[in-house]
Amino acid sequence: MIIAVDAMGGDNAPEAVVKGSLKAVNSFDDITLKLVGKEDLISNYLEDQSYNQERLQVINATEEITMEDSPAKAIRKKKDSSIVVASELVKKGDAEALIAAGSTGAAMSAGVLKVGRLKGIKRPAISTLFPTENKPTLILDAGANANAEPEYLQQFALMGQIYAKKILNRDKPKIGLMNVGEEKGKGSKLTNEAFELIDNDKRIDNFAGNIEGRDIFTGEYDVIVTDGFTGNVILKTTEGLAEFMFSLLKDALTSDLKSKLGAFLVKDNLKKMKNKVDYREYGGAPLLGLNEIVIIGHGSSDATAFFNAIRVARDTIKEQVVAEIASEIARDGEN
Repeated sequence: MIIAVDAMGGDNAPEAVVKGSLKAVNSFDDITLKLVGKEDLISNYLEDQSYNQERLQVINATEEITMEDSPAKAIRKKKDSSIVVASELVKKGDAEALIAAGSTGAAMSAGVLKVGRLKGIKRPAISTLFPTENKPTLILDAGANANAEPEYLQQFALMGQIYAKKILNRDKPKIGLMNVGEEKGKGSKLTNEAFELIDNDKRIDNFAGNIEGRDIFTGEYDVIVTDGFTGNVILKTTEGLAEFMFSLLKDALTSDLKSKLGAFLVKDNLKKMKNKVDYREYGGAPLLGLNEIVIIGHGSSDATAFFNAIRVARDTIKEQVVAEIASEIARDGEN
């Protein structure tokens, strides 16, 4: 398996990318990584490291796409940027997956403009795992499509079902449609029409109907479907709330000696809780609906996050998720 990695994307690049990639090639003997970016900078972090140079290659790219760039314009104009060169490797068949952190817009644009949509897929969707009381829940779309049509949500449900079965190992994933109430007929024209399409799609075999925001973290649902605007608001709100709660907890546990002693006694449990909500452990968000695999990493991804993004890309290649989505779309004659 060959995976192209944008080595210049993210706040901690290229150091975090290199460290995560080194760990990955030493952990998985069936992958080859192509790190794309400024060769001199990347090589600095590879000095004195023990690794198989055939399985961890550096491909030079002289430009970068920054957060200030217009994503679509930059993809077209900065032809020697790391993400463009990496996505071209995937487009040409020289790699089977692309991993990129930093600008979500640039990663999406590279995926759509370079890698391309699967035939029959109307819009790709960003798929993000959310921690719950027991097992993670997949939410899509988390920001690729602010303006959605009912048919998009129908396809999101189908793609989410496939991903949950193949990657999350859910036998019969339970799917919910995000809404303002559980009753049929609630919500907007978009959600009402999407409900009917999903409910009548024979390929989707465990649609539970409408759900509300409070249902996200119960663990009852394996897949939650929504439009990109709502999904991104959920994502950013959740991130902000988590930071706020941990800040309050830290203040409470360090306020006096008695609190510090209590914190010491429960530190292992606190560490487990922190790991459960740590985005780095989930390995990035797959952009489902493309011809090949594209994993979008968090802008602040560190070495652990990049390692897990590579792990997710590897699993998605092994389980042939792209081929499965293409097969299901073709089975219904969508075009």
